[in-house]
Amino acid sequence: MSLEYNKKNIPLAKNLRKNATPQERHLWYDFLSTYTPRFQRQKAIGDFIADFYCDKAKLVIEIDGSQHYSPSGLKQDAFRTEILESHGLKVIRFANSHINTNFQGVCEYIDAVVRASLREGGGTAKL
Repeated sequence: MSLEYNKKNIPLAKNLRKNATPQERHLWYDFLSTYTPRFQRQKAIGDFIADFYCDKAKLVIEIDGSQHYSPSGLKQDAFRTEILESHGLKVIRFANSHINTNFQGVCEYIDAVVRASLREGGGTAKL
């Protein structure tokens, strides 16, 4: 089951791509932009915009700044994750500090999640 995207989010997604955080740029340019299977950045999914999305692995990656750790941010993220997961997507989150201090570990974890997803879903990709 897939989510139809809200076309009103397309201009915002383009703006977010243009104004990515340093951590988003680092993950994109130094890992995900050349990763197979393909990831998209600032992908409109339903009423949300995912930082990174891999359709083949049904995986959403979110990079969270400090605003995500406030009570309202935690509540919004939990709601968003619940909606996305109810549509068969897996959501993983990393704090900005994880990108800054353990980039290799983040990349290895993403790779492991993608490989497991492809095995479970029966998809194939050249990794």
